[in-house]
Amino acid sequence: MSDPNRIPIISAHPPEKVQKPVKPHHTPRYYVHRVKESLATRVSKIVCAIFLTLLLILGIITFILWLSLRPHRPRVFIHDFSVPGLSQANGFENAELGFNITLRNSNQHISIDYDALDGSVFYKDQKIGSKSLFPGVHQDPKTTTTVTDVLSGATLTVTSQRWMEFLGDRAAGSVTFRMELTSAIRFKVSTWESKRHRMHASCTVTVGPNGNILLASKDKRCPVYFT
Repeated sequence: MSDPNRIPIISAHPPEKVQKPVKPHHTPRYYVHRVKESLATRVSKIVCAIFLTLLLILGIITFILWLSLRPHRPRVFIHDFSVPGLSQANGFENAELGFNITLRNSNQHISIDYDALDGSVFYKDQKIGSKSLFPGVHQDPKTTTTVTDVLSGATLTVTSQRWMEFLGDRAAGSVTFRMELTSAIRFKVSTWESKRHRMHASCTVTVGPNGNILLASKDKRCPVYFT
């Protein structure tokens, strides 16, 4: 409680005022330094953006070149296959197998060098004939090589028992053969050549009772693989 007899004491010193902080004053050299730092940051960002853009463009160009120069395997098609005399009981004495195939180089800028191309014919996975079809050939881009040949005599081994199996299939409506092509090939761009790849093409073909190729097998593309 306040004492009514107490005399209030008044201080002779006025209350101290709180001073506000003084903002620092920078020299012109400080502002020049800040401007240089800002310009350096902007220049570095521009250089980085240009570098990344060039890197992206280079990557796109490399990808396009890779797509255009990536080698594609030869495309092999069988257009004709026939077994004359299939309807004759003793046809095995003069048995023949005739065929027409094409090898297509679909590459835009890459040529193909073939070593010797060998052809073999199988019946029920048993080889019944084989022959060297050509000693070697150079194939330019976007060109087709046609191979037409006949297996007979020493290049075709058909016994009377095998011929009777042909006739048994013929009586059922068709006879199925498999023709296999093999060669070592190299891809070539200008003066650059790839290593040799062992190419295999497997063509399954069916002939009718008259010995001629059926429509389902005509102009059929044959699977191609490397080993």
